[in-house]
Amino acid sequence: MAERSFKEEVQKLKLGEGEEFHGEGILAVTKALLQSGVSYVAGYQGAPISHLMDVLADASEILEGLGVHFENSASEATAAATLAASVNYPLRGAITFKSTVGTNVASDALANLASGGVTGGALIIIGEDYGEGSSIMQERVHAFAMKSQMWLLDPRPNLPSIVRAVETAFELSEVSNTPVMMMMRIRACHVYGRFTTKANKRPEFGLTDALENPRRDLSRIAMPPMTYVHEKDKWEKRWPAAVKYVEDQRLNEFFDGEANDIGIVVQGGLYNSTIRALMLNGLADAFGESKVPLYVMNVTYPLVDKEFVRFCAGKKAILIVEEGQPDYIEQAVNTILRRADIQTRIHGKDMLPMAGEYTGAVVRAGVAKFIEKTRPDLLPAALPAAEVTPLKQREVTAAKAVDSQVHGRPPSFCTGCPERPIFAAMKLVERELGSHHVSADIGCHLFSIFPPFNVGATTMGYGLGAAGASALNVRAGKRAIAMMGDGGFWHNGLTSGVGNAVFNKSDNVLIIVDNGYSAATGGQDIPSSFHANASRGTQNSIEKAVRGVGVTWAKTINHTYDVALMRDTLKEALTTKEPGPKVIIAHSECMLNKQRRIRPLLRKAAQQGQRVVRERFGVDADTCTGDHSCIRLSGCPSLTIAPNPDPLRREPVTKVINSCVGCGLCGEVSHAAVLCPSFYRASLITNPTGWDKFKARLRAAVIGFFQRRIERKLAAA
Repeated sequence: MAERSFKEEVQKLKLGEGEEFHGEGILAVTKALLQSGVSYVAGYQGAPISHLMDVLADASEILEGLGVHFENSASEATAAATLAASVNYPLRGAITFKSTVGTNVASDALANLASGGVTGGALIIIGEDYGEGSSIMQERVHAFAMKSQMWLLDPRPNLPSIVRAVETAFELSEVSNTPVMMMMRIRACHVYGRFTTKANKRPEFGLTDALENPRRDLSRIAMPPMTYVHEKDKWEKRWPAAVKYVEDQRLNEFFDGEANDIGIVVQGGLYNSTIRALMLNGLADAFGESKVPLYVMNVTYPLVDKEFVRFCAGKKAILIVEEGQPDYIEQAVNTILRRADIQTRIHGKDMLPMAGEYTGAVVRAGVAKFIEKTRPDLLPAALPAAEVTPLKQREVTAAKAVDSQVHGRPPSFCTGCPERPIFAAMKLVERELGSHHVSADIGCHLFSIFPPFNVGATTMGYGLGAAGASALNVRAGKRAIAMMGDGGFWHNGLTSGVGNAVFNKSDNVLIIVDNGYSAATGGQDIPSSFHANASRGTQNSIEKAVRGVGVTWAKTINHTYDVALMRDTLKEALTTKEPGPKVIIAHSECMLNKQRRIRPLLRKAAQQGQRVVRERFGVDADTCTGDHSCIRLSGCPSLTIAPNPDPLRREPVTKVINSCVGCGLCGEVSHAAVLCPSFYRASLITNPTGWDKFKARLRAAVIGFFQRRIERKLAAA
């Protein structure tokens, strides 16, 4: 059950020749794949291209009607290996995942694919998760393209450019027998626009044709001595073929300007930011007409020497707008121009930051600095470059302005998240047994490294939590604890974590957080998802899987909100004399997906007049002591503080706000920690029955009687 449905939007994929498509970038990519005659598509979900996988899943009927096979891959490596179908057969295939973490996982398959080369077009759609909105380490996919000699496209972020990039990527791949990467930044994935569509194509050579006419070519297998031939082939045949195609098809774009003695070279994906920066500096209009000539690299690897020589000839200086580090393009351009004996001065990282996202403000400041140095006469008198306040100074000023007004809050679990009680239980065990080394993992549960839990020492990658604790398997009287999500478990944790622990007779404890989905990437189904999926195999037991590779101590908790049970089970795992790895599967449905699933059903039932009950929790202000241990142990966003109603008590009391979803953790953690009895549960009933109304009147009468008696006693006193 994905984060959002594209059932309505995918109908646009049926548009035919000459019609107009209007929509989101991710949907345009899918339409371009179908227009290109793709035979198969695979991938692993992950920001910023999670929605591409969701679109493809929702468009399954359309894909099947065209003979296109689609798979949700178990990992990025699985997806990359899928492109093996294009090695010997003229099959166009596309895969997708986010980078650089996804490319790291897929690098073995991609290196083999790039070494032997392909027959059919092979396209890797990369979600470039770089910059301020990213949740991963800050690296660029450019290095992978260079390492394995795969071509890298970075189209201008508008729908016509994106669609053309997809279509030409297949052709570029085929003419050069090389896999092609197409980079999609976060904003490009979700940009809206229009383009004129073409008719969808059925693959001329289908997957069935490949099965019925199997082929093999020993020269394409990456084994010596063929690997030496592959390397030579890359430089002597594939590279020249790619460069010629890029030139002939004019994939890179040139835009003239009146200031012919200078120019700007920009990655295609940064075109919009650069035009905006020029406009704010008075050097371009809102329609992209720039006074400064532009060379837009929709293909950032390989670079085309002749195009750089032609663009730079006669110019005294150029600015290269290259996001991220190292400055691969800038270094290469220096080499190209010096070999051609062109003395154009190259500016780039001396005008722009070496690292970090090139936001509009960053590019504006860099462009202004470049123009002031090379052609100050171009700057409008009303907008001198000196007036552009440094970005860092503006950040400091803004931070000071909000410092006393906005309370800092670390990232945290969603309201009602079933993972929060796991860490509350861990903190309770810590009181008894002391602190333990906790090896964290990628996923929602990584929020436990922040307050109020403050657990987790390292994280090495998706599904590698158990492997991250493997060196600490020394039986020193205290066991290490490792975390892993269900998504990470099926991604690679079963082998790299659990299988490795069994093989090495680990004595550590592994907690597998099973919330039923690949929740951190948008709520997609995985093999252990709770609910049946018509097109995927779900409801596979994690406990059976770990026992299948040799774990003997394994326990499944089917209700993580039972904090006392979680606490006792973890304590047992840390103290048992039984040897071997100890695995706890903590199993409760992701609250976000649960709410997405049940709210429409409850709303429909209420509209039909059916009885609907919603659970809410609250705090009795007269009972609450103001200790707030409940907040410190659960960290629920629905728990806050409120003024104490008792004029003789100064401590603020705990309050449950309206975002409560009735998970019950606040009461559970209080009772498990023996804190206080101030929590109560209330049932909100829509369309109550006669019996419900009678009980409500009876309760009101009894409570009212005692309240009036108290008021009389207080009045008499």
